[in-house]
Amino acid sequence: MIRFKTIFRLVGILLGIETLMLAISSGVSFCYQDDALQSLIISTIVTCVAALTLFLIGRKAPRQFTRRDGYVLVTLSWLAFTIFGTLPYLIGGHIPSVTDAFFESMSGITSTGSTILTDIDSMPHGLLFWRCFTQWMGGLGILMFTLAILPVFGSSSLQVFAAEVSGPTRSKVTPRIGVTAKWLWSLYAGFTILVFVLLLLGGMSPFDSICHAFSTTGTGGFSTHQESIAYYHSAYIEYVITLFMFICGINFNLQLMFLQRKFRKFADDTELRYYLSSVVGLTLLITLILFAQTGMGGEEAFRKSLFQVVSLHTSSGFSTSDIMAWPSVAWGLLVVPMMIGACAGSTSGGMKMIRWVVLMKTVKNEFRHILHPYAVLPVRINKQAVAPQLISTVMAFCMLYFIIVVICTLIFMVMGLPFTEAVGCVVSPLSNMGPGLSTSGHEFQWHLLPDVGKWIVSFLMLLGRLELFSILILFNPSFWNRN
Repeated sequence: MIRFKTIFRLVGILLGIETLMLAISSGVSFCYQDDALQSLIISTIVTCVAALTLFLIGRKAPRQFTRRDGYVLVTLSWLAFTIFGTLPYLIGGHIPSVTDAFFESMSGITSTGSTILTDIDSMPHGLLFWRCFTQWMGGLGILMFTLAILPVFGSSSLQVFAAEVSGPTRSKVTPRIGVTAKWLWSLYAGFTILVFVLLLLGGMSPFDSICHAFSTTGTGGFSTHQESIAYYHSAYIEYVITLFMFICGINFNLQLMFLQRKFRKFADDTELRYYLSSVVGLTLLITLILFAQTGMGGEEAFRKSLFQVVSLHTSSGFSTSDIMAWPSVAWGLLVVPMMIGACAGSTSGGMKMIRWVVLMKTVKNEFRHILHPYAVLPVRINKQAVAPQLISTVMAFCMLYFIIVVICTLIFMVMGLPFTEAVGCVVSPLSNMGPGLSTSGHEFQWHLLPDVGKWIVSFLMLLGRLELFSILILFNPSFWNRN
């Protein structure tokens, strides 16, 4: 039986955190005296009232909950964050449509980076800060943040950790989940501060620096300018953001190993080596294509190729040029990192590199089984045999991913979208990647989608961020059985 009162209490606590985020954004708006101040203050008050109401409803509820409760909590908390995140856009009239405001809020919370805005430069500072702040919070995880600062989950923390953390495995740095969450968030905050300082040194304003630091470490892709990173025309800024997008695409547990001087384990990690090889290989291929077919100089071709490969590999969605204007083989190659993603346990989206590694090794073993039918050939990752159950889980995830892509692509084609745009409208949000594909020579404009399409895309964003099963299991009737 689902403990809804316990869940309401915890969602109330989480909305309290969103209240604090809105209050900080109100402070930014006050400093710049922009016209978003009133809407942000009202949003803060409304969210605070909702948080207190839910907390009081569940104040006497038991503190323990099951794995089923954990999945319901994760889904409801992300939906609640998104719903109340729409208020600043709606109340101030900056995004008057409920559909568009929900789309923008979901894109921020899930660190996807897709936007319906067509004139970002004219938006108030308070709302621009709010958009990027939500990406930062959603990047590593709303509940992971709560695990790090509040002991509200008790012994049930593992249920929350399992439901929200990305990837087919749930590795912990320390035996206690709360301590692990503190380590991860400390590292995450440290990277954010470092990016902020480096961008300041590159000539960005303090406001732009903090917003882009949020979006870079959260691998979200929201910018304070419509042109994204191309606005700055700075090779230094592009290299800084590229470096930290790549770093934040690495499993945070692995990064902690590096800081603990476990360099051998870090260097021998199978997923990291495949991730690095993919980035290097794709960058070199696209660099050669751009250099040979577009007339770009060697350094410019390399920089733009590296930036876009890392941006799409980590599902950041930042851009420095119109990739749809590149030779078709180049942006065709960029679909590969878009689908693969970076490492599990990072802030990136996509299917995750570890799943592809498991699939490739499984396929390789099948060929060997044909020649040696009686041989025992385990799939090994980091020199350890992968459990058959994990292989089954990976294959089920990949199959489900492609089924969703096919079905939703057909739905968008029924709406009148060409095949390329239809695929982009599915793969992009499902991978939490941001930009879509377009045959018209520029990235797909999300505001052109009909409202039904925007709601589908919003659902795909949440589905991708919570790794399919955490959401879809709620649609299984057996999940709600009392037994």
